[in-house]
Amino acid sequence: MSEGRELLRQYLRQRIDLAEPAIVLDAPVASAGPSHPAAEQPQGRRAPETPRPAESGERRDAPLAEGANEPRWLRDAPAIPERGIVVASPTDDLFSDDPIAGLSLAELADRVASCTRCALSMSRTNAVPGEGPTDAKLVVVGEGPGATEDETGRPFVGRAGALLTEILAAIDLPREQVFICNVVKCRPPQNRKPVPAEIESCVPFLHRQLDILEPAVILAMGGTAAETLLETKQSLGALRNKVHEFRGIPVVVTYHPAALLRNPHWKKPTWDDVRIARQLVDRHG
Repeated sequence: MSEGRELLRQYLRQRIDLAEPAIVLDAPVASAGPSHPAAEQPQGRRAPETPRPAESGERRDAPLAEGANEPRWLRDAPAIPERGIVVASPTDDLFSDDPIAGLSLAELADRVASCTRCALSMSRTNAVPGEGPTDAKLVVVGEGPGATEDETGRPFVGRAGALLTEILAAIDLPREQVFICNVVKCRPPQNRKPVPAEIESCVPFLHRQLDILEPAVILAMGGTAAETLLETKQSLGALRNKVHEFRGIPVVVTYHPAALLRNPHWKKPTWDDVRIARQLVDRHG
């Protein structure tokens, strides 16, 4: 009997030397000694395997999970939603005479600065045509300039503008790489919503800007921008969670940064919207 125990002891030691998993018996083995606590476990349960020593040059840690190298904004980002409203390009009219059709962005900005098409020009300090690179892949469209924008002549530079800058940075699109503008280029008194006649007078400038830029994506921030671009009276809530199209350019609708300052609960859906827009930018290449 003692010979059998000695053989068993030798066999178990060999398994340990070879880094093999321990064998679990149905009864304690007296001669196994304190170096074999696993031998006292009930039959049918296998002790956890001892990790084998790492070979030279081998990583001990587990490989990165799939998607671990993705940017932070893309992790758990919503999928690109279904198609929504489509606004087609206007048909060419050989007899039309559009005075801004051939203008460059710089020439367009000069024309905006001297525009008197509507009553907003009477109360403005500065017109705000918009700013950004000519090769911008993303164009942000808001409603109209506020007080700080009216003073500086630049779009989105107040508190809402600071929040927009943070939002863009969070999706790895620095503000300097984005073209930012508004539906109307002059500040409405007391920051009220532009009336239809003001929008109608000013929107050709926006359309021309988009024709020149041909961005990968348009981010319409706020109800006025969404309604104007998509030629609809649907609510912002109804227009979200779809990818619309303006003259062949995808349009994503979300809340205006000024609205987020008033209602922080809208920040989460806005975060989802801008990540959808960012995915579309990447898809464009």
